[in-house]
Amino acid sequence: MESQVDGGGSVDLDGARLESMTLEPLLTRDYETRPSLVYERLRQRHGPVAPVDLLGVPAWLVLGYRESLEVLQDDAAWPKGLENWRARSEGRVPADWPLGPSLEVNHVLIQGGPGYPALRTAWDAALKPFQDPRHPQAKRLKTAVTAYADELIGLVGQAGGTGLADLSAQFARPLPLMVASRLLGFPGSQGDDALMDMWRVLDAGPDAEPALDRLLAALAELAAVKLKTPGEDFPSYLLAAHPDLSLDELARELFMLLGMTSDHVGILISNTVVEVISGEGGGARASLSAGMVRESMNRVVMRKPPLVNFVPRFAAEDTPLGNHVIRAGDPVWVSSAAAHADPLFAGQVESGTTVSTRAHLAWGAGRRQCPARELASTVAAVGVGRLFERFSHLELALPVDQLPWRSSPFMRGLRSLPVRYELAATPGPQSSPVAETEPGEQTAADPTPADPAIRQRSSLWRYLTGLIGVGR
Repeated sequence: MESQVDGGGSVDLDGARLESMTLEPLLTRDYETRPSLVYERLRQRHGPVAPVDLLGVPAWLVLGYRESLEVLQDDAAWPKGLENWRARSEGRVPADWPLGPSLEVNHVLIQGGPGYPALRTAWDAALKPFQDPRHPQAKRLKTAVTAYADELIGLVGQAGGTGLADLSAQFARPLPLMVASRLLGFPGSQGDDALMDMWRVLDAGPDAEPALDRLLAALAELAAVKLKTPGEDFPSYLLAAHPDLSLDELARELFMLLGMTSDHVGILISNTVVEVISGEGGGARASLSAGMVRESMNRVVMRKPPLVNFVPRFAAEDTPLGNHVIRAGDPVWVSSAAAHADPLFAGQVESGTTVSTRAHLAWGAGRRQCPARELASTVAAVGVGRLFERFSHLELALPVDQLPWRSSPFMRGLRSLPVRYELAATPGPQSSPVAETEPGEQTAADPTPADPAIRQRSSLWRYLTGLIGVGR
């Protein structure tokens, strides 16, 4: 029995179980190319919450902004933790499910239960030196990001003062890789291969599982080093704040930080660049020229959030949500991209009178909002700002509607960002990766090798060098 309601969809009065419903596959070719059309079709058929098929596994997708907030802000009613997933407990999730490798790593963004509060407190303490703008570590990190950006722009410029470049492959993706290696304290260039495996896991392809095994092994090795020889880096700070963490548990947390400061930030940089140089944001250029890079980024994530679907939560008990009753143990995936497109929310944003751009859900909401949001925003803002300082002219080499996108169950970003560029005649001052210290202040060791021979042996640097002048 169903009852029609305003706003599309119908109320499921009989409370049909998720596994018995007709499910629409979410990750289709349409989703790859035009996800907004998929969200709208689901919204028209089901209202703000829709039953979908995620690569063979039933799930609820939250499309409404109000419903998304309800789930994200109520940890008691919608807890995280795979132990709450009824179908998984009953053995109904396939062992080879492509999303399994990503979700089985029980880090701070996935974990539920009584251990979470202490872990989150430790995360906040370990990140504070890098996120508090008054802290010397945060100042040194900002200087390092500028230096890394200049280094990458210098590589692009080796092809000449004008030319073609792929700003995704040559700037947006490698920049956060370099930052992540610094944060984690990877010696030399050992972080390169780890991040490449991180991308394979996030893309949920056929090689996701072996990539995860290699990645966790590398991170466990790094964790063992930090346990014996602490430094001024995130793993050491996390261990100091939570000394009971095992090496395996620490490796999982490093996995999470690596993912957040790599693909997420890289996509945010690329999307912001597109928004600014294409003029799509309605004022993005003006905001950037006025030094308001952060506001430009807020506008970008309203339209194209990098993290389009959050990791699942689960109904603690049978609970009405949207036009359905969500049964206890059902997985609920909040889609920030769909929520931002919710007419009840998007219409208010476009009017500019009711909703601030800061009301976006790109970093989540509530007590479990992303702990690294300030860090990620800073890296992206510094990178974008430096890009437009060093290039006097940037234009897309393809029409904006022909740019190639890649979609995974979690992320959505550009496969490439081809641009025509012109370097500024007088670049800004080059920065040292380690800022000058004040009297009595300790200096953090810079794990990025200064020796060109060591840099040249880096798998990342060999790859980037091979891209110089491609497409000219």
